[in-house]
Amino acid sequence: MLDPAVRRTRDEARRLFDPEFVEVGASGRRWTYEEMLAELPELEGGLPDGSRFEPSELRGVLLAPDLVHVTYETLIDGRRARRSSIWRKGAGDAGWRMYYHQGTPVPAG
Repeated sequence: MLDPAVRRTRDEARRLFDPEFVEVGASGRRWTYEEMLAELPELEGGLPDGSRFEPSELRGVLLAPDLVHVTYETLIDGRRARRSSIWRKGAGDAGWRMYYHQGTPVPAG
């Protein structure tokens, strides 16, 4: 989801978002599946010549056989955020999809 090529391609993003996806972004905005698919290509980190997310401290914890909690930090344009995602395995060939995501800004200093 941090790859600009994925962020720009709705079909790729659709493959990675669970249909029940919800996000509470670092801005405090609540996003639904449809809203995120519609706006993701234009959001920060998705433009071909724009800034890119730099992830760090990636960790995953298996909560159940089909549920993983992933935490990490990102840096983009000097702004750091702590991020938390829940991924669940879909039925059949759906694979792993992001079910929930939250971003929390980290104050400077």
